[in-house]
Amino acid sequence: MATAPTDKPSTDVQMEEHGLSAAEQLNINRNLEAKIRNPLEGIPREQLMTDVHHWVEKYGLQEHEPLFRKGALIAQNPAEAAAIDGAEKLEPEELIAIEREVTHRWHMPKKLFLTIATCSIGAAVQGWDQTGSNGANLFFPEYYGIDSGSTGDTLLVGLVNAGPYLGASLIGCWLSDPINNWFGRRGVIFFSAHFCIWPVIAAAFCETWEQQFIVRILMGIGMGVKASTVPIYAAENSPASIRGALVMSWQMWTAFGIMLGTAFNLAVFNVPRIQWRLMIGAPFLPAVPLLALIYFCPESPRWYMKKGRYPDAWKSMVQLRNHPIQVARDMYYISAQLEIEHQIIGKTNYISRFTQLFTVPRVRRANLAAFTVMIAQQMCGINIIAFYSGTIFEQAGFTRFNAMLGSFGFGMVNWLFAFPAFWTIDTFGRRSLLLFTFPQMFWTLLAAGLCTLIPTSAGDTRLGLVALFVFLFAVFYSPGEGPVPFTYSAEVYPLSHRETGMGFAVATCLFWAAVLGTSFPFILSTLDTVGAFGLYAGFNVVAFFMILFWVPETMQRTLEELDYVFAVPTTKYMSHVVSHDIPYFFQRYVLFNKNATKPSLYTFEGVAASAKHAVHHDEHPMAASSEDEKRAL
Repeated sequence: MATAPTDKPSTDVQMEEHGLSAAEQLNINRNLEAKIRNPLEGIPREQLMTDVHHWVEKYGLQEHEPLFRKGALIAQNPAEAAAIDGAEKLEPEELIAIEREVTHRWHMPKKLFLTIATCSIGAAVQGWDQTGSNGANLFFPEYYGIDSGSTGDTLLVGLVNAGPYLGASLIGCWLSDPINNWFGRRGVIFFSAHFCIWPVIAAAFCETWEQQFIVRILMGIGMGVKASTVPIYAAENSPASIRGALVMSWQMWTAFGIMLGTAFNLAVFNVPRIQWRLMIGAPFLPAVPLLALIYFCPESPRWYMKKGRYPDAWKSMVQLRNHPIQVARDMYYISAQLEIEHQIIGKTNYISRFTQLFTVPRVRRANLAAFTVMIAQQMCGINIIAFYSGTIFEQAGFTRFNAMLGSFGFGMVNWLFAFPAFWTIDTFGRRSLLLFTFPQMFWTLLAAGLCTLIPTSAGDTRLGLVALFVFLFAVFYSPGEGPVPFTYSAEVYPLSHRETGMGFAVATCLFWAAVLGTSFPFILSTLDTVGAFGLYAGFNVVAFFMILFWVPETMQRTLEELDYVFAVPTTKYMSHVVSHDIPYFFQRYVLFNKNATKPSLYTFEGVAASAKHAVHHDEHPMAASSEDEKRAL
């Protein structure tokens, strides 16, 4: 950037170069005005070009300086790219590339598709790992001698099932930060794939429940590291306008893995004596292509930039965007935001990063939101079905084979209804999907439990209703609470805390999955199916209100712009919900007042002018996240 005058502290100058005064920077952790700033807004063109010159020299990108000069001007005012004149005037193909981001937003380079496909395979491994024990639950307790039905044996069965989640939450997730720091996103995925191959194969040969528990702990280490990194890797490589859809592929293909696992369990059900060994050992299969394909994917450009390796970041991002002008724009804008972020947080180490998850206001609010959506995924009850659907259906009166068939149906519905989220997550937004789906999960889960009270003499009617409401539960879960938690958690943390924060969020999710996996057999035997389902239906109500008050929307904001979203104090956000969001909902959807409006909490300064232009012409994907925000702009 430009050389600082000698009469000002260099940090103040750096901050002011990005359009923020020192006072505004110091107060960014307490964003009372709820403003989202473009750090390049207001910088005179001559000064901006001088900044670009110093920037490319600092980071060894001199050969691309003409492109970065154009890219900086586009980043400063995205909607006016065609109006840039002089030496930086865009060529026709550059203008077309910028325009096609909106008109053909799903037209992406092959390497980006390969990256998302590889991440999807990693998710499928995660899903299949979850369901291997689902079918095996019907067989291995007898083989291991823990099938007496006593409280001790029931808890042991739960402990074996929870092994991967204990390994993930207590070990794997916390290895994510240091391994990411040393080896990058690709290195972490390669590392985790090994833990999803060898322990899984070993699980098929275990002779005691203690051996099975140990290898499942090892498998969990790989699951934890992978689940903490793959969504981040996808988020950092994706354009903002379709980031939600690309990152949610984690959940969609996790659901596919669950479906694949239930299908495999059904296929080997009649294999004598070793069917449960095949069910537990087969999940290693998709980890093999994951191990191979990660070699051909580019590293995250943001990780390179975090390490100061900007030429490598350029080489990586060129593979992930359709045109170099997009690369120049994105890299310069990201760098400008990262310099501000560095001023807010400063240098950190592993311990300080973890501590700051709870002490730095901007990070703490993101951490609260990520914690909420992650623990809500366990509170909603999805994993009591993913882990134990075979047992639940059997207790409801299904034969063992029909119980496996019901589990397969659940897996299929869970996967198929994840597809709508590709559209809804970047159209309606993360928060809106959650607030819609949690009430639906409440009544479907409650209805499934109540149907088990129908007399067994009702026969197929009773069984059909139980299966129907379990499947309806999956219908509502899959496009809502299914894809949102990992997508959301991968977005909300600043780059400096992304690995640590995501590790904490995933550890939260998987630790409570372990608690659920261990306790549910006991809950089921104590409360019966109707009591267990009723308990989790109640948890859905609690989770709904946690999301309502603690989870801001992140749709179609760049990862760096979210610094400002999470700088708004929680009390201010909650006050807005009470005074505007709830009355608007009542007016619009209870009283059916189509003219009801609500003010937007956030003012998108800097990009606001671009947003106004885009809304007027209906052309820019980052214009606003709702009709109300469009009106406000």
